[in-house]
Amino acid sequence: MRIIKRLHLFILQSFLPLFTMTFFIVLFIVLMQFLWKYIDDLVGKGLEISVIAELFFYAAVSMVPMSLPLAILLASLMTFGNLGEKFELTAMKASGISLIRVMAPLIVFISATAVGAFFFQNNVLPHAQVKMWTLLFSIKQKSPELEIPEGVFYTEITGYNLLVQRKNNDTGMLYDVMIYDVSKGGDNATIMLADSAQLAFTKEMSHLYLHLYNGEQFENLQDQRGARQNVPFRRETFFDKEILIPFDANFNRLDDQTMRKQYVGKNIDELQHTIDSINHRVDSVGKIYAKFLHEKEYGSIPKSIDKKTGEIEPYKAVAMPKQDINVDSILQCNSASKEIEVLKIALNNVKDRQQEYEFKAMSMNDDKTSIRRHKIELVKKFTLSVACIIFFFIGAPLGAIIRKGGIGTPLVISVFLFIFYYIIDNTGYKMARDGHWEVWQGMWISTAILAPLGIYVTYKAMNDSAVFNPDAWKNFFRKLIGTHESRVVVQKEVIIDEISYAEASRLFQNIKDLAQSILDNHSKRQSYIKYYTKGFDMHALTELSESLESTIDYMTNCRDKMIVNKLLDFPLLRRLWIYRPTNSKWLGYTFASIFPIGIPLYLIGTSQQKQLKQEIQAIIRVSTTVMEMLEADTSDR
Repeated sequence: MRIIKRLHLFILQSFLPLFTMTFFIVLFIVLMQFLWKYIDDLVGKGLEISVIAELFFYAAVSMVPMSLPLAILLASLMTFGNLGEKFELTAMKASGISLIRVMAPLIVFISATAVGAFFFQNNVLPHAQVKMWTLLFSIKQKSPELEIPEGVFYTEITGYNLLVQRKNNDTGMLYDVMIYDVSKGGDNATIMLADSAQLAFTKEMSHLYLHLYNGEQFENLQDQRGARQNVPFRRETFFDKEILIPFDANFNRLDDQTMRKQYVGKNIDELQHTIDSINHRVDSVGKIYAKFLHEKEYGSIPKSIDKKTGEIEPYKAVAMPKQDINVDSILQCNSASKEIEVLKIALNNVKDRQQEYEFKAMSMNDDKTSIRRHKIELVKKFTLSVACIIFFFIGAPLGAIIRKGGIGTPLVISVFLFIFYYIIDNTGYKMARDGHWEVWQGMWISTAILAPLGIYVTYKAMNDSAVFNPDAWKNFFRKLIGTHESRVVVQKEVIIDEISYAEASRLFQNIKDLAQSILDNHSKRQSYIKYYTKGFDMHALTELSESLESTIDYMTNCRDKMIVNKLLDFPLLRRLWIYRPTNSKWLGYTFASIFPIGIPLYLIGTSQQKQLKQEIQAIIRVSTTVMEMLEADTSDR
């Protein structure tokens, strides 16, 4: 018992430092990805270090769900890879300690981590995301730090374009200044030219104070013109002019209450409450719309037209299901102008109905989208915990199998697996978000794909199977598609049972008949559906193969070496499953419906069938030759 406790302590001491190191490394990498994504919103704003540090802190907390599973995968791979590389894992197994027993302390630790990850997702992450997004939106709305370049129009001041040809960095003087004031619109633009100017902020940092010297001002008087030509303008010459330009240089933090009402800022209870509330509203509105559609009268045409005056009586809807109306007779008894007027009324009514229903559908779609977003966030509370457990049961057995420590091989495998997981998870998320899949399908698809992988590698590691052994994979593919093998025929040195040439000819004729029958039944390439539902006739192929082998075994008693050597030309028939993927027709239809896998398999299978038919043709040719040799040998005798 003491040995087991020391073993558990040893495993924990080996895993925890690696886990801590890999977690912070991965967190730093994803944080740099966040910085790269939003670098344009942060640069040039003159933000204080404390604001940037606060944003990075909340961003780091928000990135934990992405970093934790990858850190567990990488740390477990490195830990068990090191144990296998140093033969410590082999010594443990030799002592009668199974792999699961070695993994037991880490299973407990990862399970506790998964529980903690759930509470983190539910209680901590919503507050961190609210703070992060609120701070990020506040930074985006902050005006950029004023840094006017030389010889280039500066457009970061809303409603103004500023050009400075030259400036003195020591005194702050600007020279050859041109200002375009388009805050009132392009038609009412004001242009100011000045030999020099000084720029400063007001005390409250809400306006730019611009002091211009020796210049002119041109202003369009667009509001005072009555036509498009001869636009009046006003020209002003000044020696000293002061203007104020709105430019808020302060950092104003937005209220986070708005973000708290979004799905990212809610825990499980709040998400479920919101989903129930929206569902109740959707159901209520849906019943109202259904009642409206059921009771609404759709016969939107004039009730009648006065035949004497031709006037259309007041517009009134007529219920089409309740009364048959001959529209053609109503229109034909009036003039063409009246017909056009009636059709315009009907057309306008249809357009109004269309806009009304489109608006209702749009409002319903907004609610359904909100429901999906809240359901996705609800499922995310559980997916992190499950992902932690799955990645551990992938990483630890893989480390025990590959037996490579360090950070090289484990890092490559971890990155590959995580990218695979991320692509599947992100695809499922987008499909669920857009309503193409159910929410539970999109959010759990990555788990459904990786969980069998974890079970498989754990089973292989417990049974010491060589998953990465090249010979094992060669044997697997050899069974899958087969390999061409040369026939070996050895003439017997001592012949006890003499062959009968007549019997031998009959056997080879039987082989020819069987082979020709197979070729006649498979003369053409099978179609895609026929390949999966029927395939190649494996019973006939088995009968041919058995007859050929028994005949060749019989012919080894022949005293004619030329005939025995000719037997080497007979091919070895391979009975591969790819000739006929399944014996069940409904299962064949299922395989055929999976196009991404079905089409490559069909191409490979039909190619293998073509080679098989060439081998059967070779059997017919060689059998004919052997029969001729037997006949010649018989005549010589």
